[in-house]
Amino acid sequence: MANHSATKKSIRKNAARRDRNRYYGKTTRNAIRTLLAISDKKEASEKLPTVIAMIDKLAKTNIIHKNKASNIKSGLTKKVNALA
Repeated sequence: MANHSATKKSIRKNAARRDRNRYYGKTTRNAIRTLLAISDKKEASEKLPTVIAMIDKLAKTNIIHKNKASNIKSGLTKKVNALA
């Protein structure tokens, strides 16, 4: 257990950051899942930019790696473009 007040504060801050990161990550994963479930190309094309923005925000704040973000965005774009 932490003995210094600064260490106790850093533990609190880390916990808050972890909760925030988990929330944003889970929200983005749910948005991706929703996007993949859409079978209409027009609707999926309208939702794609918002999901890509969410992924970019995760990469910008280092919640996920920038290359992983690029791979996810590429795959989503391919899926949306492949819809009939």
